[in-house]
Amino acid sequence: MRVAVLGATGAVGREVIKVLAERDFPLDELVLLASARSVGTRLPFKGTEVEVRLSDKNAFSGCDIVLGAVEADISRELAPHIVAAGAVFIDNSSAFRLEPEVPLVVPEVNAEDARRHKGIIANPNCSTIIAAVAVNPIHQLSPLTRMVASTYQAVSGAGAGGIVELEAQMKALYEDAPVEKSIFPYQIAHNLIPQIGGFDEGGHTSEEMKLQNECRKILHAPSLPTACTCVRVPVMRSHSLSIYIETERPVSVEAAQAAIAAAPGCLLVDDPAAKRYPMPLDTSDQDLVFVGRIRADLSSGVGGLALWCCGDQIRKGAATNAVQIAESLLR
Repeated sequence: MRVAVLGATGAVGREVIKVLAERDFPLDELVLLASARSVGTRLPFKGTEVEVRLSDKNAFSGCDIVLGAVEADISRELAPHIVAAGAVFIDNSSAFRLEPEVPLVVPEVNAEDARRHKGIIANPNCSTIIAAVAVNPIHQLSPLTRMVASTYQAVSGAGAGGIVELEAQMKALYEDAPVEKSIFPYQIAHNLIPQIGGFDEGGHTSEEMKLQNECRKILHAPSLPTACTCVRVPVMRSHSLSIYIETERPVSVEAAQAAIAAAPGCLLVDDPAAKRYPMPLDTSDQDLVFVGRIRADLSSGVGGLALWCCGDQIRKGAATNAVQIAESLLR
């Protein structure tokens, strides 16, 4: 079993390497690939170090699985060479997510879709993964007929530079120094930015459309009415979502809690009397999606529910989900 990590030196790529080791993925050789400027870098893996090689079209010979952690344009460029080499490409970028022939997979939700791949499997957007894991147990009780979601997305969702920028701005504010920005369009410290991605003609951001369209594909609900608002918040790690859902048949709060408590990938954290609910700090650096604040949606006339969930967008929202897809292929 020869497994390659494409984009190995980036934040997600490094996390993929870490997750492969933690989960003891059954590989015989790990191949680390990155751009020319990173060639020769050595990264730790299971008590040893692996040297990074160049990620060109000839890099995939003999590979069985390639875990992609690069931008969409690079994925599109290299995907044909990966497939031609006989490997399965599990791609974390947005390049192929909505392609009809490419499965878009969250293993706790639709692992069976991965079996119909034709060489490429897409890893969903980070917020999509967290949302799908949280709502799927209720969707299994009674299919969703409407979803309204608001995301509160950590700065690390914009890469390592997002963390550096927030830390620098907080330090500047504390020292009464000028606040500089480069990653985000506005100061993120002490602020919220209701834009992630570019706007379309209707005023929706690309991140909002990803959440809508990808959830529809993963849940096998292609016409699910969905409204999304995605917001960048001054949190270091882990995304949070407020979600309102309606279902074909009413689902009680108690039934929803029981389904989520029993669902793979979920942890029910829902005890308002004890002030127990999901929070980003608690969900960082682990792989479960915490779900709580489950309650009746008082605005809904058809028995809707409201919930709050949090998950680590670097792990479950990216690296771990990709490794889980690879594990499901082996099974």
